Amino acid sequence: MSDTTAPQPAVALPIQIHAQYVKDLSFENPKAPASLQPQSEAPRIEVNVDVQAAKVADNDLYEVVLKITASGKNSSSQLFLAELTYGGLFTLQGIPEDSLHPVLLIECPRILFPFARAIIAEVTRDGGFPPLLIQPVDFAAMYRQSAGSGEAPGSAGAAPVASTPPVIN
Repeated sequence: MSDTTAPQPAVALPIQIHAQYVKDLSFENPKAPASLQPQSEAPRIEVNVDVQAAKVADNDLYEVVLKITASGKNSSSQLFLAELTYGGLFTLQGIPEDSLHPVLLIECPRILFPFARAIIAEVTRDGGFPPLLIQPVDFAAMYRQSAGSGEAPGSAGAAPVASTPPVIN
């Protein structure tokens, strides 16, 4: 009798992440340095998130892209505008065809979102403002909403998202 056990075969996970990357990033602070001075009112913060997915190759490789636009305005001017397009390459194996679309537009963005959120927080901080902390996004609700509105396949549609507004002194 032997105490050694036979090695278990490697099991391929249904979602494999090959890469995550910034496709496009821009930050505008058009009224600097005035926008960085103490403000008499709290800024209005608007955040929109859009998700898109496309097959990259004939195999099971897909690109999923989060597009996040965040703007801060007061009653008289634009304080800042941050735009991020953040992508990921995913291999999806063993996922039934009828589940592929929801996985691409719900599960894959859920994996990418914390990284994109951190980039937006850092770029607003680096722009002279307190970090903009975007609240978690319900990608399942975005998917259901876009499915009900007849959005194009491969897109979950844009949705406004709540955020924690930066405090501008």
